[in-house]
Amino acid sequence: QLNMAKKNEPFLKEFKEGPLQFKPTYKFDLYSEVYDTSEKKRKPAWTDRILWKVKNLSEVASKEGEFPEEENLISVTLNNYVSHMSYGISDHKPVTGTFKLEMKPLVSDPLVMLNPEGEWSAEHDVLIRYSAVPEFPSSSWDWIGLFQVTFRHMKDYVTYAWVEDDEISSNRHSKQVYMSASEIPKAGGEFLLCYYSNNLQSIAGISEPFQV
Repeated sequence: QLNMAKKNEPFLKEFKEGPLQFKPTYKFDLYSEVYDTSEKKRKPAWTDRILWKVKNLSEVASKEGEFPEEENLISVTLNNYVSHMSYGISDHKPVTGTFKLEMKPLVSDPLVMLNPEGEWSAEHDVLIRYSAVPEFPSSSWDWIGLFQVTFRHMKDYVTYAWVEDDEISSNRHSKQVYMSASEIPKAGGEFLLCYYSNNLQSIAGISEPFQV
């Protein structure tokens, strides 16, 4: 039924599915691997399915002339697609899929270049100098965060500075912001700086690691 629908419905045609190499997942007697023994005796069916679709950014951007149409920025590969027969609390058996996701960077060079200035310690306010490419869509909500080199998420910052509120100097080529000494880790260690873009909703630049 699903395969027939995929042939007739334009929306479903764009979705992919892995090979069905497991038994039908419906309908089972509860807490068993026995198909329906009730009066209805429903036929086994592959009711539980996982379909996926990748909407590459290049599909949208190519219409605006920003990226080559043939460039795929995201690719997804199905590693396995299985049912789990050990679960019996439902008349369905659950199905899981494991995928490999690969993403190509939109740009090869960073949009923002940033560096710590001078010696960094908790004994005095510290300075950051940064510059951005001309076409960078900056925002008053952008911020620069101080991160440990082992950070895993943008919310793992130790402290941060607003690029506008904490700016102390600016010229054609670069800008300078400060971070308060009270926010700098007294224990020190190896850190890096990340520029977060509110418009892009992502990190737009990362400094080289440095010591505090």
